[in-house]
Amino acid sequence: MPDKMPLILALDTAAAHCAAALLSGDAVLQSAQEPMAKGQAERLVGLCQELLAAAGHEMSDLTALGVGVGPGNFTGIRISVAAARGMALGLGIPAVGVSAFDALRLGTEGPCVCAVDARRDQVFVQGFENATLSEPALMAREDLPPFDGPLIGAHGIAPVYPVAVAIARIAAARHGQALGRPQPLYLRPADAAPARDAPPRIVP
Repeated sequence: MPDKMPLILALDTAAAHCAAALLSGDAVLQSAQEPMAKGQAERLVGLCQELLAAAGHEMSDLTALGVGVGPGNFTGIRISVAAARGMALGLGIPAVGVSAFDALRLGTEGPCVCAVDARRDQVFVQGFENATLSEPALMAREDLPPFDGPLIGAHGIAPVYPVAVAIARIAAARHGQALGRPQPLYLRPADAAPARDAPPRIVP
C-alpha cells in the first residue's frame, strides 16, 4: 500500500485577516481568508476545523502545521504562533514557522523584494538576490534603496499564492527538517500608548 500523502494545515493571522489552508501533497483541499482587524483568536481554531471537516478530515489526520510568523501585526502574530504551538504539542506533530517574506516570494524566481505594510509610511522588507536588502528590516518607503526585480506585496505586484496556501506549501517542504518551535518575527516592538488619565489620588 502506498504511503499516505502528508496532510498540512497552515494558519496565519499576522495581518488583518484570519487565513488557513489545507494541503495534501500538491493539492489544496480547502482554503479561506477572512478579513478582520479583531477577533482572530476567537475565530482561528473554528476556521481550521471547518476546513478539515469540509475536506473529510480531522485534526488527528494532520502530518504537520505551518504558521505565519510575521512580520506584521504584533498581536496577530502571537495568536497564530501560540495556536500552532499548542495544536502541534497536543497532536504530537511538528509546527513549521514561515516568514511573510518567504510566503510572498514563493513561485517567483530570480531577484525580487518582498514587502509587508507596516503602516506609518513604512514597510517590513526583505530582498532576495539583492545584496542591499538581504536581511529582514523595517524601513520608510522613501528610504528603500534601488533593487533588482519586482516588488512583491505592499503595493507592488500580487504574490503567486494566497498567504495560507504559500505557508502550507513551504511547511510541506520543510516539515521533515529539525527546525525547532516557530518563533515570531516582529521587527518592531508592540505599540504601547501612554495612559491618558492620571492615576487616581488616594485620600487617606
